[in-house]
Amino acid sequence: MVDATFLTPLVLLLLRIIVAIVFFSSGKSHAMDPVERGKRVDLSPQVTRILGIAEILAALSIAFGILPQLGAAVVIIVMLGAIQKKLFVWHTGFYADKGYGWHYDLIFLIAALVIIATNGGAYVLT
Repeated sequence: MVDATFLTPLVLLLLRIIVAIVFFSSGKSHAMDPVERGKRVDLSPQVTRILGIAEILAALSIAFGILPQLGAAVVIIVMLGAIQKKLFVWHTGFYADKGYGWHYDLIFLIAALVIIATNGGAYVLT
């Protein structure tokens, strides 16, 4: 068996980058068009804009390794909210017939837990 521990810091950095890309993109959409995005997720434009700004800040925190555990905690809160809405309000299945099921949110929740558990890996600024 090959000892792949030398890959761990790189893999954690790649995980942080992909989580940051997804949440920066989502946050930008929420912040730039809160009326339309709010309609799609059943939130007021004000709450949608705040959600977007929180996602952007979390993404930057995670990407640059500046308090990555805090950024990951924000991602977890956002994902718990999304899962709650999909399960109890929209009654969306794990994979869903149309749109995204809550499996997508669960994957990002677990990725954020990995970031918290590892403090984002070796390539962080704080």
